[in-house]
Amino acid sequence: MSLRIEGISKTYANGVKALQNLSLNIGNNMFGLLGPNGAGKSTLMRTIATLQEPDQGAIWLDDINVLQNKDAVRRTLGYLPQEFGVYPKMSAVDMLNHLAVMKGITNAGERKDQVEALLRQTNLWDVRKKALSGYSGGMKQRFGIAQALLGKPRLIIVDEPTAGLDPAERNRFLNLLSSIGRDTVVILSTHIVGDVKELCPRMAIIAGGRVLLEGAPNEALSAIEGRIYCKQVNSQEEMAEVEQNFDMISTHMAGGAHQVRVYAETAPGEGFVQEPGDLEDVYFLNLKRHQTAKA
Repeated sequence: MSLRIEGISKTYANGVKALQNLSLNIGNNMFGLLGPNGAGKSTLMRTIATLQEPDQGAIWLDDINVLQNKDAVRRTLGYLPQEFGVYPKMSAVDMLNHLAVMKGITNAGERKDQVEALLRQTNLWDVRKKALSGYSGGMKQRFGIAQALLGKPRLIIVDEPTAGLDPAERNRFLNLLSSIGRDTVVILSTHIVGDVKELCPRMAIIAGGRVLLEGAPNEALSAIEGRIYCKQVNSQEEMAEVEQNFDMISTHMAGGAHQVRVYAETAPGEGFVQEPGDLEDVYFLNLKRHQTAKA
């Protein structure tokens, strides 16, 4: 199973260019789509999920033309949008049964088996009869992935699934995503770098509706190996000096002091310590270069 996105563009009525000639090749397994808010991730996810039309371009799911054969795509699609609605007074088991019928699982025995299996897989079996309005944020997200897995889809899209979850629920949800079979295309759209680092053998970074980087996280890390340096700064003036003279990637607080991270081909000088690069460095470096190119 493969998903090919070829030259997709989308401009909204207010003039916002959400996607600009964007192309990606996505194979089986988990694919991470990283980008800041407003990067075009949700627009791309809705387009792949047949919920909106692009202005131009093509999308192929194996030999299915996604933009021309929407019903065929929907039969093999599982979708967990950033925000999804439920009937709050319904229980999880009743809601899943209802959604299973809507997905075309009309055989009562098959439907019962699928619903029960998904409730167990998402660790919701013990609360299957509880009203969805009483679910925590993490439980609602696990219910969301349960409904997305109905019908054994071969293409699954999850949009910002861990935003707002506490660390324990985030870990439960990521473990659940990682258990999904390898014969499935799973697109994980997020602005949380750690989600992609933990789950995805391939990834892309997008911003301004364009692909900035595509490949394996390990390849991206190899490209910055030995080029990340860290320094503690003690004043705004020193911070401004570093930003002016070096390729500063990010800044954060550590032990009550500001730590800056810079990219440099050779040692930047006194006070800088070489550190291992991580995926956040790759992410912020690409976003900074994108912003610099726009300026």
